[in-house]
Amino acid sequence: MPYTAIWIHAVWATHQRHPWLTAAIRTTLYQHMREQANRQNIRLTDVNGFADHVHILFALAPDQTLAKVIQLLKGESSHWLNQQGFIASGPFRWQSEYWAGSVSPSGLARVRAYIAGQETHHQSMSFTEECELLFKGLEIAPDVTGSESSKG
Repeated sequence: MPYTAIWIHAVWATHQRHPWLTAAIRTTLYQHMREQANRQNIRLTDVNGFADHVHILFALAPDQTLAKVIQLLKGESSHWLNQQGFIASGPFRWQSEYWAGSVSPSGLARVRAYIAGQETHHQSMSFTEECELLFKGLEIAPDVTGSESSKG
């Protein structure tokens, strides 16, 4: 049996960064995402976010791909939110884009604290500013404007 330690911090936003995720919805959504991840054998250890986005930390198993894990979590949670009728102005959609970066074992505590502090963090920083920090020095320039129009 292969043993791996591939930790991923992933972030994705609601379609056009609409603030659909109220505090009550977030609590229920995060619990559902944890349960769904467990059913899919995804080792999701941390999930949190704010009104327009989600952060997760998970360990990528040897038989999983990053794209498939993200697809499972985004697609199923979007479908579930629409079934529950939580979004009156729906239908709910995630943006198709996401950001994901590897986390070294020595950085796990810092990333977990960062994910846990989203409520406080976003009292003084917008999602766009947060993305600029995440992407700083990575030599990538993703579009975080929320202007994309594809389904997610």
